Amino acid sequence: MSEPAPLELDDDAVAAISDFVDGALVGARRDEVAAKIESDPAWKQTHDEMVETRNFMSGMQKARLPATFATDVTSTIHKRSAGRFFARRTLGDRVPFGVLVILAVLGLAVIGYLMWASETGSLKPQPDRSPQEHGSGTLIAP
Repeated sequence: MSEPAPLELDDDAVAAISDFVDGALVGARRDEVAAKIESDPAWKQTHDEMVETRNFMSGMQKARLPATFATDVTSTIHKRSAGRFFARRTLGDRVPFGVLVILAVLGLAVIGYLMWASETGSLKPQPDRSPQEHGSGTLIAP
């Protein structure tokens, strides 16, 4: 014997039957859906299929992932992508060069200031002095 062809129901009817099977309907709406299931073969067939599926699913256990699942997925992606994803990072990817550039500029600024402020530093501008004359008439440069 072959099963009868499935009868089509609209989405609202399927949702109502699903809520009835889940026990989410109360009062008059629950009684209305129960009466429709008893009188309409399409509603009855859909209800029976949902109850059967629910009973089947309740006996199943959730599958557990293996402990190495994340590592296995990562290595598979790495192999299939020829290293474009999850590749080893180069120095430029690991070191924040922007921060290093800022620190280097600040360091050079501090060194420049120290050399400018120093009496022996070569960066300190010398004021222009005109040659001074001494009593003997020779010019001495400052």
